[in-house]
Amino acid sequence: MNSRRDSTDGPEDVDAAFAEIVAGLEREGVGRTWSEPDDDAFDADEAEAEPAKPTRPEGQPAVATADDDEEDDDPDDHFVPPEPPPLPALRAGTIAALLLMLLGVVLLVAPGLFGLTAGIGTPLALVVLCSGAGWLVLRIRNGPPQDSGWDDGAVL
Repeated sequence: MNSRRDSTDGPEDVDAAFAEIVAGLEREGVGRTWSEPDDDAFDADEAEAEPAKPTRPEGQPAVATADDDEEDDDPDDHFVPPEPPPLPALRAGTIAALLLMLLGVVLLVAPGLFGLTAGIGTPLALVVLCSGAGWLVLRIRNGPPQDSGWDDGAVL
C-alpha cells in the first residue's frame, strides 16, 4: 500500500486504511469485544429482588450511608449555616469619623438646617465628608495585631 495518501484517493482507499488500522488494534488486544452474557445466567426473579446489603467484618464500626437515612428524602431539609460571629465593637475614633461623614451628608443635602446658603454649605459639606473619610483611612492599621505571635501563620 502507498504510504503517501492524496486528497484524491477514493473512498475505497479510506475504507481500506480504516480496516487496516482496526485490524492492527485487534492484534494488539485493544479492539477486543466483550462476550455476550448467557441468557440462562440471568434470572428475572433476581432482577426484582432487593440488592444484598454489604457485610462488614466483626469489630468494624457501622458506616452510615445514604440508603440508611430516610430523612434525606425530605425536600424541606437543607443546610442551615451557623450564626456569624458578632461584629467587632467600634472604637471612639471610628464613631467620630462616621458622625463627621454623616454631618457632611446632611450639610450637602439640606444646608438650610444650619442656616447656610448653598454657596457656602456645599463646599463645607464636601470638606467635612472628605475629612471624615480621611480620618477613617488614616485609622487603618498596617501592622499585625498586638497579640500576634510567631505561630499565627501567613499575614496578608
